[in-house]
Amino acid sequence: MALSYKKIVIKIGSNVLTQANGLPDLARIEHLTDQIARIKKQGKEVVLVSSGAVAAGRSMVNVSEKFDAVASRQLLAAVGQVKLINTYSEFFGKQDLVCAQVLVTKDDFRDRLHYLNMKNCFHVLLQNNIIPIVNENDVISVTELMFTDNDELAGLIASMLNADALIILSNVDGIYNGDPKDSSSEVIREIEPSATGFSSFVTTQRSQFGRGGMITKCHMAHKVAQLGITVHIANGKTDNILPRLLEEDVVNTRFQPKKNASGKKKWIAHSGSYASGVVQVNDGACAALTSPKATSLLPVGVIGIEGNFQKGDIIRIVDERKKLLGLGIAEYSSEKAQERIGKKNEKVLVHYDYLFLNPEID
Repeated sequence: MALSYKKIVIKIGSNVLTQANGLPDLARIEHLTDQIARIKKQGKEVVLVSSGAVAAGRSMVNVSEKFDAVASRQLLAAVGQVKLINTYSEFFGKQDLVCAQVLVTKDDFRDRLHYLNMKNCFHVLLQNNIIPIVNENDVISVTELMFTDNDELAGLIASMLNADALIILSNVDGIYNGDPKDSSSEVIREIEPSATGFSSFVTTQRSQFGRGGMITKCHMAHKVAQLGITVHIANGKTDNILPRLLEEDVVNTRFQPKKNASGKKKWIAHSGSYASGVVQVNDGACAALTSPKATSLLPVGVIGIEGNFQKGDIIRIVDERKKLLGLGIAEYSSEKAQERIGKKNEKVLVHYDYLFLNPEID
């Protein structure tokens, strides 16, 4: 039975798009665009998050050894992004489809208004049957400004657009219950929303040409599934992987979605690096917040506050051992929160509707 997704975000990793020598694999890129075109012609909306700019740049210029790693990456990305988007434009053009380039940085997701403006841009492109091709702007994104990898970016885009599914194409068939190189290891077909402890069996080895690895894919996929979006991790080097996946005719790992979350909660879930302060709560508040019952954070359960925040800022919520419980939007400033620490019958500090709990809590 075919999967009935209407809006799909597809992320293609560096190892799928490159040859063994690190240069772009044009035949595979064309095969993937052909598959996406087939999906589009079924009436589905598709957003493509694509790595490969640096690899494309590497195919065009030789970087002097006098440049450091950051400068070299900036140069290759600046040149390569043009090559990459032109390659996609050419291949999609053969299918009578138009694509658009969307380059983003981590800061583009920090401000709520900016976030909504970006969301509106995607909607306009999709409404006009245009395929947005998204990549991190590596020309200006360096060190702490960078996403962990394009998996993180893909998760943000899928959450922003309330996609039905996020498909991550890697160079393996899915998440294994051991080392993929071990013949006794098998692909885990389904991962429930309540699953935890991925680091106990997932390899920490990183992609040869990318920044991320399978453990980061797991944590990102789990977070996105917690927000109500199905996530698939599959092998982008498998022939016709996309139509076969949608027909449930190929091995892959599917992260089962939890109940759909609100748009604002989806934004909060990915805003941890933008938090303005930290609120520490006692074990009683921790138990209440993590119970099945929807619970807001009250000052009576707060035992400490770090940093300065204002009403509407993102704050991190930690337990007595400073383990992350979740993220939320403050209902008032840190100054007022300090005055109300431990007090009963005070106004809610974080309302449940604006609270996202860490899915790794166990």
